[in-house]
Amino acid sequence: MSACRRMFYLVKHRSLLTYVRRNLTTWSPVGAAFNARPHRKLDLLQKNVGLFGVPELSCPAGFQVATETALKNTERLVEKACSSSPGVQTVQCFDQLSDELCKVADLADFIKVAHPDPAFREAAEKTCIEIGTVVEKLNTNVELCKSLKNLLDNPDIEAQLDPDTRRVADLFMFDFEISGIHLDDALRKEAVALHVKLLDLNNEFLVGSHMPNRIARSAIPEHLHLNFATEGSFIQIGGLHADSPNDLVREIAYRIYLYPNAELMGCLEELLKCRYKLATLVGYESFGHRALKGTMAKTPGYYTSLGFFSQSGHFHYSELMPWDHPYLSGVLRAERYNIEPSLYSPYLSLGSCMEGLNNLFSQLYGVSLMSEQPRAGEVWSEDVRKLAVVHETEGLLGYIYCDFFHRQDKPHQDCHFTIRGGRQCQETGQYQLPVVVLMLSLPHPTKGAPTLLTPGMMENLFHEMGHAMHSMLGRTRYQHVTGTRCATDFAEVPSILMEYFATDYRVISQFARHYETGQPLPESMVARLCESKKVCGAADTQLQIFYAVLDQIYHSEPQNRSTTEILKDMQQKFYGLPYAPNTAWQLRFSHLIGYGAKYYSYLMSRAVASMVWKQCFIEDPLNREMGERYRREMLAHGGAKEPMLMVEGMLQRRPTIGDFVDALVSELNPNFETFIMDSEG
Repeated sequence: MSACRRMFYLVKHRSLLTYVRRNLTTWSPVGAAFNARPHRKLDLLQKNVGLFGVPELSCPAGFQVATETALKNTERLVEKACSSSPGVQTVQCFDQLSDELCKVADLADFIKVAHPDPAFREAAEKTCIEIGTVVEKLNTNVELCKSLKNLLDNPDIEAQLDPDTRRVADLFMFDFEISGIHLDDALRKEAVALHVKLLDLNNEFLVGSHMPNRIARSAIPEHLHLNFATEGSFIQIGGLHADSPNDLVREIAYRIYLYPNAELMGCLEELLKCRYKLATLVGYESFGHRALKGTMAKTPGYYTSLGFFSQSGHFHYSELMPWDHPYLSGVLRAERYNIEPSLYSPYLSLGSCMEGLNNLFSQLYGVSLMSEQPRAGEVWSEDVRKLAVVHETEGLLGYIYCDFFHRQDKPHQDCHFTIRGGRQCQETGQYQLPVVVLMLSLPHPTKGAPTLLTPGMMENLFHEMGHAMHSMLGRTRYQHVTGTRCATDFAEVPSILMEYFATDYRVISQFARHYETGQPLPESMVARLCESKKVCGAADTQLQIFYAVLDQIYHSEPQNRSTTEILKDMQQKFYGLPYAPNTAWQLRFSHLIGYGAKYYSYLMSRAVASMVWKQCFIEDPLNREMGERYRREMLAHGGAKEPMLMVEGMLQRRPTIGDFVDALVSELNPNFETFIMDSEG
């Protein structure tokens, strides 16, 4: 960014930069932007700039134009990479090639699930498939691989590479290897065919895992019909209804929603077989070994430690069933600590929470969130807000699009999407700014009140913003390792760490004000909320361990038994609640697609976040020196550095397996078992 433009940003928003130094109850610009309905001026003469400012994407047909342009540029870059002499420029060319495809594919990957217009969604889906197919072909392009191998096999040239360039080169080579580039022609074609088949199986399972089940209305007591959606003579059940106070409603939902679907069961079985076959074909013991290469865990053997931890503290809950745990744990928390969400929501308006994030980032990193008016056609829904992320000396770092509000056909999952990765552009000499989307599903503001968040919603907002700041603060040279493009078991650390800030009164007290009176949220209410989180903490952790172990077993060597039999066995060994006959929870385990063999990442990331919080931030969560260290050691590198080295740099020691387990144990309530038994009595 030029010095002139950087100064423009700092002067334009100087009132916001000084806001954090004043204790005001009025809204700052960023708070006001999120606490009011958007008011867009209708300007018929304003040019449609296209989604995210991409001119071609002013209409659905533009996706085909953008795809064709990207593929033409890809052909040119492949030719350049194959004909150039080996050196740093080889890696730069590979990264530019990756960027050309990712800029279109990543954007399309978001639009296909988020755009309200089916025509845009369909066009984006077609783009994803087309570019995905090209990527698979590139990963088995022998000449392209040879150009990279010539670089890595030359000791003199390799010695001249800086650490980031060498790591990115190794990561590109890894992509070739797991695609079977080293195989003969026949086996390589088989690997490509398996990749293509897996793309279809992944999509089929992902779609099927979210489809509702239905049952004849006559099969359910009539007085319970109002609890479920109806479709003619059928009751349609699309979830577990885990929060229902009615025991029978929860049981019906659990048994029907998880009832085995033979077609989807076959899809999952075939998917796991194909993953194993592909992994062994390219030289790995199992899909788990392939998936964990380059992560903090390194190999699947680590999960035995988690399994031992689970079994050593294994609780069996008499007379409880799987559909009871979520509801009863919520009841226990509410009754013991009086944490009814409606008591907290008036203090947690969306605008005040955004101010809180702005204050926190300003104090930790010298970064401010500045609201900008989107141009015509830039966003896919009128309630999407756009934030510029601006550093006090470095200037504009990137953009965050906030798609926070519920709308029909919008996924209910809270997600972070990378739209464009940051990288140093050798062709222009400029830094390509990162662009991300945060997607939540919050209620709209009303005439009488702004959007009010429950404590859980506020924590999720902080969590997702942790991902966004990882993308903004990671100034990597290569987009292949930008921001959250790092090892899966490291990627969740910044987001989980933000949950600790979200429940620390020293942070909350800076922004939690009653939207009508301006009164601060009482410290006692925050203390109760924090204590309530420990209730059933052991059971929650045990459930996560069960999921993680199940995921690993599914992705180990073939078990010669059904996925349901494996589930039943693992549930008996690692979880305290019984298996319900004629259910197949694994068919709703959609994480098997994006997190196959890596579900443990949530637990490992939580352990790292716990260690970082307790060692570096618990004494002073607003310490600028520690914030700068955190950015320097953990956020700045994206995936350009070994994840364990980043953790070691932050903690100034290398954690052991015991440290990871101890970190998880330290989060639990030591009186949990007694509390459960007292509650049952």
